[in-house]
Amino acid sequence: MKQLIFKALDIKEINLAQSAKNISLIIVGIISAGIGLKGFLLPNHFLDGGVMGISLLISITSNLPLPYLIVIVNAPFIFLGYHQVSKFFAIKTLLGIIGLAICIAFIEIPLITSDKLLIAVFGGFFLGAGIGLSIRGGGVLDGTEVLALYISRKTVFTVGDVIIIINIIIFSIAAFLISIETALYAMLTYLSASKTIDFIIHGIEEYTGVTIISEKSEEIRVMIIEKLGRGVTIFKGKRGFGKRGKKDEDLDVIYTVLTRLELQKLNNEIENIDATAFVVQQSINDVKGGMIKKLPLH
Repeated sequence: MKQLIFKALDIKEINLAQSAKNISLIIVGIISAGIGLKGFLLPNHFLDGGVMGISLLISITSNLPLPYLIVIVNAPFIFLGYHQVSKFFAIKTLLGIIGLAICIAFIEIPLITSDKLLIAVFGGFFLGAGIGLSIRGGGVLDGTEVLALYISRKTVFTVGDVIIIINIIIFSIAAFLISIETALYAMLTYLSASKTIDFIIHGIEEYTGVTIISEKSEEIRVMIIEKLGRGVTIFKGKRGFGKRGKKDEDLDVIYTVLTRLELQKLNNEIENIDATAFVVQQSINDVKGGMIKKLPLH
């Protein structure tokens, strides 16, 4: 009975810690997006893509206050998120968007630069960082992905296709109502923001998964553990057909995960052990658990 109580308390502590982490990420995201908007984009009448771009476009062409527009334009997407994702996602998104609106309305952030290139690049960077951090926290500050998810489920278009179509429409309208130059800078801002979002969502540190097939798999396994300090997983495999023709025998297939900076050392060590080893590498967006941190080497 005591074990069950302690286990329940541990789960509660983990949930509280995770909730605190998510709230912190959303708050930092709001501040970052506020810096991008008030320090770069708004004072210089720059645009972005997505729902934020729609809000900025309406604000610039109608002089309506952006804080109200951010909430109003995102409202339908919060409703969609409630039905398409979850109730908690919709609540966190609503609170995040209201928080961003309050930040824009009441927090004074000085103009950082008037250089158009710097505005597009760094305005997009701070805005993208804010959106990415809020997604890490379980909500969004821009409802584009929610709309894209909904449309993709109803049509033959993918999420990526829908996002591209939405942004083409936004940039075309901006070119017609404001100027082609504004639309071009908006594309650059969106590119900067989207790359920053990808960078934050998919992990700060990029990892690579490596699959190694070799007759000297045991030597390679020991090398990875002792020289690189990385964990390995061994799959039981069987040879099919290769350079030496058809061969029916069992072998161990090694799989490991490491950073890009360690790839060259791994390849050099494999070359020294077995120059004929078959090595496959694939990018990994993010990793969790296992022996991601290095082993202490002696």
